[in-house]
Amino acid sequence: MSRILIVEDEDRIATFIEKGLGAAGYATERAASGDEGLELARSIEFDLVLLDVGLPGMDGFSVLRALRGTGSRVPVIMLTAHSSLEATVRGLDGGADDYIPKPFRFDELLARVRVRIRDIQPEATSSTTLSFGRVSLDLRSRRAEVDGANVELSAREFALAEEFLRHPDQVMSREQLLSQVWGYDYDPGSNIVDVYVRYLRAKLGAERIETVRGMGYRLVG
Repeated sequence: MSRILIVEDEDRIATFIEKGLGAAGYATERAASGDEGLELARSIEFDLVLLDVGLPGMDGFSVLRALRGTGSRVPVIMLTAHSSLEATVRGLDGGADDYIPKPFRFDELLARVRVRIRDIQPEATSSTTLSFGRVSLDLRSRRAEVDGANVELSAREFALAEEFLRHPDQVMSREQLLSQVWGYDYDPGSNIVDVYVRYLRAKLGAERIETVRGMGYRLVG
């Protein structure tokens, strides 16, 4: 199991990332300051570091500089509320492997995490297909197959289908799906999950996504 260090001082965002990565099968550690993050990164072997720029104590750029100064080549994805080109260039020039401006959608973050970990662990991450029953998704080509036939899914439909296939026969609440597929900044009162479940049922088969009254939805075989 790949281990990821989350260095983020805003608890809401850190919790959102931690829960999402845990659901995707990753082990996580959290740090709420730059100094704590650097200490953890130096003392524990991680496969990836998610590093916020605006941290108490040492900022993310300083943590990155200190980390690279020790010779560490662990992949680092910078997270920041500053989306300026100057900030992006500074992070990449400092040794970051990727840069994601806030707010972000979890599916985008997860895709970038997979790419970085796949780069360092090609054998462990060689499987790119999710299957359940007669539904399968190719995560690399972004193709969906249902009952042996190709089905066209929009980017959001694909992300929702992926979430269901990662948790087959498990009840997924609307809040979980909203957080994982649409992101932590999305309106929790929105009915967007129900709308896209309806879209997905039309393409995968209505019988495959079961409504569990008062709880959410479940993918069944």
